[in-house]
This record gives sequence, C-alpha cells and structure tokens, in this order.
Amino acid sequence: MSDPAFFGYGSLVNLSTHSYQDPRPARLKGWRRTWQGTTAHEIAYLSVFQDPSSEIAGVIARVPGADWAALDAREDVYNRHNVTDAVVHDAPVAMTAVYQVMPDIYTPHTNDHRILRSYLDVVVQGYHQMFGVEGVDAFFATTDAWAPIIDDRSAPQYPRHRALTADETALVDHHLQRLNLV
Repeated sequence: MSDPAFFGYGSLVNLSTHSYQDPRPARLKGWRRTWQGTTAHEIAYLSVFQDPSSEIAGVIARVPGADWAALDAREDVYNRHNVTDAVVHDAPVAMTAVYQVMPDIYTPHTNDHRILRSYLDVVVQGYHQMFGVEGVDAFFATTDAWAPIIDDRSAPQYPRHRALTADETALVDHHLQRLNLV
C-alpha cells in the first residue's frame, strides 16, 4: 500500500517549509481558494471551498506511513478532506487529502481578519518557484476574499517566513498594488 498524500494550495507549495516526500505539481478540480477569518486568530488563513467551475494549482507530497500528526499540528485550524478523485498529477495514485478551515471556527470573512504579508510572501515564493510568474498570476486570479495586509515583512509574524529575492518581492508587491491592498 502506498503512502497517502496531501494537496497543498498555500504555504505547503513552498517546499522549503517542509520535507514531505515526492513533491509534485498538481491540480485540484472543483475547489477554489479563499482567505478565511476564524475565531482562533485575528489573521486570515488560506482555505478552500468546493466550486465545480474552478480548478487550482498546488503541490502533492507523500505522508510517510500515514503519520499525519506533524502535518495536522501545523495545520491546526484545518480539517482534512479526502480529495483523491479531484486531484490531477503524475504521481502514483494514493489517497490524497486537502486541508480546509474547520467549520466550527469559520467566521464570515471581514476586513477584521487581515493577511500577514510574511505568510503571503511564503505562498507566492512557492508558486513562483514551482509554477513561474504565470503560476503566481493564476494564484491571485483563483483566490477570493482579499483583505487588508499587515505589513510585517521587516518583523515577520508568520512562523515559517522566508526571505524573498528582489524579483519575488516585486512580484508580491505588484499584485498587492493591482488589488489596491498597499
């Protein structure tokens, strides 16, 4: 029996934030990304919701021995959902899960839940490294509920923050300006 996998659509796309095995580009059909407020924290989290007309790019990677404990701890405001039949990739078939914000802590998205720039930086860096500029463009186009930004780049609050190249910084800033968020 092969190890299960996860489909990552946010910070998990940035392979420098984890060491899960056999990471590969993948697509999740019938789901869309959104920024989501929770009762757990005052910041917004990336989440997904079912949308039959949508498809998002991301990454799959194996979870050795089906040991989900570390990943579940990392994704502590999320529940896992089986999306095996909705994920398109070139890896051997295995049960594949996606993380979605838990419904019991979900709040209607408001501007009270701001996006950490250091979190967004990690996500965009991952998309840039895996999918190029076109992948970053697609990330912004397939993500809903953009909210005001907390500019914490000089003192990152996101625990897995990464330094960006000048090109990556310019790419993030370009999209935030286009969305009138900075």
